[in-house]
Amino acid sequence: MKPTRREILYGAAAMTTGWACSQDEAPTSPLPAEPYRFRLAICNETFDGWSFAEACKGTVRTGYGAIEIGPHVISDDPCSLSPERRREMRGIMASEGVACVGIHNILKAPAWLHVTTPDQGRRTKSWDYFRGLIDLCADLGGDGLMIFGSSKQRNTVDGATREEATDRLAAGLAEVAPHAEARSVRILMEPLAPHLCDVVNTLDEAVAIVEQVGSPAVQSMFDTHNAVAEALPHDEAVKKHYNYIKHVHINEMDGRHPGTGSYDFKPVLQALKDKRYQGWVSLEVFNFDHGPENIALDSEKFIRNLEEELT
Repeated sequence: MKPTRREILYGAAAMTTGWACSQDEAPTSPLPAEPYRFRLAICNETFDGWSFAEACKGTVRTGYGAIEIGPHVISDDPCSLSPERRREMRGIMASEGVACVGIHNILKAPAWLHVTTPDQGRRTKSWDYFRGLIDLCADLGGDGLMIFGSSKQRNTVDGATREEATDRLAAGLAEVAPHAEARSVRILMEPLAPHLCDVVNTLDEAVAIVEQVGSPAVQSMFDTHNAVAEALPHDEAVKKHYNYIKHVHINEMDGRHPGTGSYDFKPVLQALKDKRYQGWVSLEVFNFDHGPENIALDSEKFIRNLEEELT
């Protein structure tokens, strides 16, 4: 008896692919595992002078999946942004296929903000404004992150000690945490380099505040530019505090974009890959001499090349 056409096709498939099955079974083969890739985001300051729509287009064009927004870039009074403008910005991001990480450098505007000052009136007013920024973050994108750097707005002033300022910072975060929880926003305590700020300089200190506040809405993050005070090698610091790290900033320690200095990104990226980190790795630079597109493109290529070297 001659084999049927179906038998011939199944036999050929078995010879070329290495699988065999009965005539009543559909041939199956496992799909190859997707390679691990970092989710790259970029801060909107990179596109200095561009409109928000242009910055979103530039984000996609240069290989990034999300944008991280500095509120001071879009307004000198960010909480005053109208509901219509918030919806418009969210619509622009959606139309360009850009996710919203959230907001960073959150207290740079208005200029009077300060959350650890001994002046209780000013401090209370600042934390009230902070609540408005939580709403802004939530309105711009779901499950938003607030990267709490803001060195000048949390630094010790007017004779306050470092301990007093830290206590006020923790107390303020505890007060606003329930509102952040209600709006599905996470506030990420960012350790800052000592030359920028004397309040919270290491992951140990940031995590101590997170644990003191005890809210899922208050966590931490890691920034290569600000890790100068870490006692451990940076990859070890990341591993130690990984459960609290919900975001990562990449930049050279002098503020330039990755690959233009001497920082060794590979150990940190390897530690993140080993943990199967699923958060954003966001490009935040402070030197824009190379121009927006060159900075974005060169940094994306640099990180993707390093990705290939990771085990």
